[in-house]
Amino acid sequence: MKKTLLTLTALLTLAGTAQARTWDEIKKSGTIKIATEGAFPPFNVLNGKTLGGFEVDLANALAKQMGLKVSWVTAPFDGLLIGLQQNRYDFVIASHGITPERAKAVDFSSPHYCTGGTVVSKVGGPKTAADLKGKKVAVQVGTTYLENVQKLPGVKAVVFPKDTDAQTALMMGRADAWVGDKFTGIDLVKAQKGKLQQGDMLYAERIAMAVKKGNSSLLKELNAELAKAQSNGNYARISNAYFGQDIRCK
Repeated sequence: MKKTLLTLTALLTLAGTAQARTWDEIKKSGTIKIATEGAFPPFNVLNGKTLGGFEVDLANALAKQMGLKVSWVTAPFDGLLIGLQQNRYDFVIASHGITPERAKAVDFSSPHYCTGGTVVSKVGGPKTAADLKGKKVAVQVGTTYLENVQKLPGVKAVVFPKDTDAQTALMMGRADAWVGDKFTGIDLVKAQKGKLQQGDMLYAERIAMAVKKGNSSLLKELNAELAKAQSNGNYARISNAYFGQDIRCK
């Protein structure tokens, strides 16, 4: 889904020499610290003081399997990987798409879902990449959506701090289309009851949790717990509750 604005060099510089907590240290403490954005429904969203969404429920389920309590942290999307490098939390689950650049700066778990960037517009509006030429497209800052929209010829990207802000711009007529997550687009179209349409998926991507570079013990444990959740029915139960389908990578 998303791509931080930070350069690879900046991320690597922030990593410094301090070590992240190992799996043994986390297990001994009894609590795992997890970060997310809290502004990207239906994956992670903060309503008042209540944090929910598919990724939040999934991470809570993984922590329960580990026998751990969870301490949640929310932060703006483009600051999440900074905090990871500064050891403010143990891992991030916030719909980060796996990209070659990011993979040099952080270590990714096995994908916890597969999706892609899709076009949403008002009925009669643009639906394909070709249709977007000469149009204003609303996207969130620091995302793979922005990166991919900027690759399209003749398209003007209108950038917003949150994905929900970009959606509002479309509905208020300040943009001709919105490009964002496929599943978020489905929910957006349903909520607007005939006012919006979902067009083509522009690109596909795999979404994963991120740990600090080199934290192999925690990465191994997260991968094991995700595989366990996908085999014992926990993953399918949570996924179906939000999407009516299993969104794991096939």
